[in-house]
Amino acid sequence: MDNSKVKTIWNKWSETWYQRYRTDEAILKIINNPESAFHHTTYSMIKKALPNLQGKRICVPSSGDNHAVFAFHLLGAKVTSCDISERQLEHSSSIAQKYGWDIEFICDDTMKLSKIESGQFDFVYTSNGVHVWINDLNSMYKNIQRILNNDGVYIMYEVHPYTRPFGNDTAKLTVVKPYDSVGPFIIEEVPRYTWRLQDITNAITSTGFGIKHIEEMYAEDGSYWVDESTAERDSLSKQALDNLCNWKMNPLAALPQWLSLYAVK
Repeated sequence: MDNSKVKTIWNKWSETWYQRYRTDEAILKIINNPESAFHHTTYSMIKKALPNLQGKRICVPSSGDNHAVFAFHLLGAKVTSCDISERQLEHSSSIAQKYGWDIEFICDDTMKLSKIESGQFDFVYTSNGVHVWINDLNSMYKNIQRILNNDGVYIMYEVHPYTRPFGNDTAKLTVVKPYDSVGPFIIEEVPRYTWRLQDITNAITSTGFGIKHIEEMYAEDGSYWVDESTAERDSLSKQALDNLCNWKMNPLAALPQWLSLYAVK
């Protein structure tokens, strides 16, 4: 379960293209509207599971840009942010200090969460882009389940696995790998994984969770998935994004783009 290469690349990216998530504009958007940190369908699932976030203890493993962490804090929760990248946490901690937000930051691997005691949290949330870096789903979910209290809730938001076999050709569907080929795929010397829906749901249920609800979200309102580690999304106009969301113009938009899952301990 060595994830040292993942740590290294995220420390690097934190200083380069990932800075776009820490701009004043990006943070002020969350301050002005905390709900904007979530897909609207995912947020409706959160509100159904936890109608009142005030005082709830929330952990966000693989917290990345920490937008969800900031939003949960602004919505009244007591939040712990965990990430494998020290640099990501240092930058996010600086933002929290700037605005006087009381947020706990812990550098830890999501597959271990070894610095967190069991039964501490009411809610654990993982956001888009977590699973691709996880080489042991069972360990990840075993420890997410462990840190929740007896009535704890887990909700995830992720790129839908059905998009993974296809290339980025928006004129026609181009298969670049079989759906059941999950990796590891070595890119920039770092292993990545394209887990199937069955891999994720089986890992969740095998560790004692009960799945309450699943939502599959399609491209809408410019929410078509684009690799944000490139400048591609920045160069797209609103019309271009709307075209990407039209399955008649982009057949990939006929597939579900996002997956949200609600489970209970």
